[in-house]
Amino acid sequence: MRNVWKWIGLAGVVGVTAGGVLVARDQRRRAAYTPNDIRARLHQRLADAERTERD
Repeated sequence: MRNVWKWIGLAGVVGVTAGGVLVARDQRRRAAYTPNDIRARLHQRLADAERTERD
């Protein structure tokens, strides 16, 4: 039974580490955008939403 708890603990540590890696990757990707990139993406999303609304 003791071995089971070790594996569960190890799985928890691996899960937390993987989650941290995903968060860090997402932060880097978002930080790479310039304000003009963000503005252009928002305008594109608005145009797409308006086009979908008309259909």
